[in-house]
Amino acid sequence: MYAIDPLPAEEFDSAIKDLAALLVDAVDDGASVGFLSPFGLEEAAAWWRAQAPAVASGTLRVWVARDASGVAGTISLVMAGKPNSRYRGEIIKLMVHRDARGRGLSRALLATAERAALASGVHLLMLDTETDSTAERVYLTGGWTRYGIVPGYAASPDGTPAACSFFYKDLR
Repeated sequence: MYAIDPLPAEEFDSAIKDLAALLVDAVDDGASVGFLSPFGLEEAAAWWRAQAPAVASGTLRVWVARDASGVAGTISLVMAGKPNSRYRGEIIKLMVHRDARGRGLSRALLATAERAALASGVHLLMLDTETDSTAERVYLTGGWTRYGIVPGYAASPDGTPAACSFFYKDLR
């Protein structure tokens, strides 16, 4: 069983090592999450450390799923910063360790972020993911609407350009 909890700013630094290991696992397993192979723990930790100011300001909210073995998954919500878009947010870095997949954890993380967004007054969520990926199937079956596909939008970890699907979900 996994406990999914928000990661407050004061605990963020202590979670970076585990978040970095999760990010490396995702890239090593071929997930298109913005990084190319080879991708190491130092580079992953540096990326997470760079997110600390956004976590501290509340413009980036992070949740972690833990079990007895540690962090098994994460999801983040970027809050829109412009005054005319405060009702909108973006889901980023939904990752589940390959040893924890197939148990509904990605759906649970997504539902957690959706509930928190709505409770914060954010009702329109956006995200993008690699077309024909497992993640895309999660969104397609989770009530998200695909509004477009851009060929060759982002490279897979091996550097091959891949199509990307763009989604939105109105939580109202």
